[in-house]
Formats: sequence, C-alpha cells, structure tokens
Amino acid sequence: MRHDAGAAALDAPRAAQGYAGDVAPQLAWQWVQAGEAVLVDVRTDAERAWVGFVPGAVPAEWKQWPGMAPNPGFDDALRAAVPPGGKAVLLCRSGVRSVAAAKRAAELGITAYNILEGFEGDPDENAQRGRKGGWRFHGLPWRQG
Repeated sequence: MRHDAGAAALDAPRAAQGYAGDVAPQLAWQWVQAGEAVLVDVRTDAERAWVGFVPGAVPAEWKQWPGMAPNPGFDDALRAAVPPGGKAVLLCRSGVRSVAAAKRAAELGITAYNILEGFEGDPDENAQRGRKGGWRFHGLPWRQG
C-alpha cells in the first residue's frame, strides 16, 4: 500500500519521516489561499506544459526532462520561493517525487509538506491518471496550455 493511500480524507497534516508531513490537496490549497504556505510544483517543465499547472504555483523542477537528471538549481529555486521561516507545500504528478523534494527542503531548513496524490493521482485500471485522486480530480484550480 502506498504511503498516501486514503489521503483524500485528511484534514490535518500526517506525520512523515524526514520532512514536515503529508497533506491532502484540499488542505494544501487552503494553506496557500490563506497565505500560510507557498505552493511549489516540482514536476518538470514538460509536465506543466503538457498536462497542466496550478496558476500561481512556483515552478522548481526536482528532476529535469528529458532523462530525469536531478536539477542542480533546485535548492536555489526553493530558497527563492519560500521566505525564511515560511512553509512550502510540494506538488508532483503522483505524490512520490514531492516526498524526495520535501526531504531535501527539510535539509535546507525549510518546513515542507508533500501534497498527497499529486497533480494527477494514481493510474486507474486502464493505466490512465486523473480519475483516482489528485489535485485536478478534487476540482482545485489548474490550467492547461
């Protein structure tokens, strides 16, 4: 079972190892709207361009397309996005890469939360995303193009 199974019902952060915790997409959006957190999208530029993005989210690739090599500018991008003492909520495709990014953020002294389910959620029985959880599935703001 994935670490984020059943996450949609979370209305409070869930403890995690190596970073501040895991939050449901809805809670992350509440924090962003209230000015309590910065939304950082750690997906690749290609993913944001082709699949969609959250208006106002700070893009900071964890890995770069093609090849998925680590982004050497990630630390600087994250430090620039999150003010000292601030909180970040990190979004990737499915809530996996954002765990690694949250752990790195914690090493940098940033309070960082992984957004469970990610932007697209888990694949369904046809291996298609967007129908089983995720930012878009929950009707949160996003755009394509």
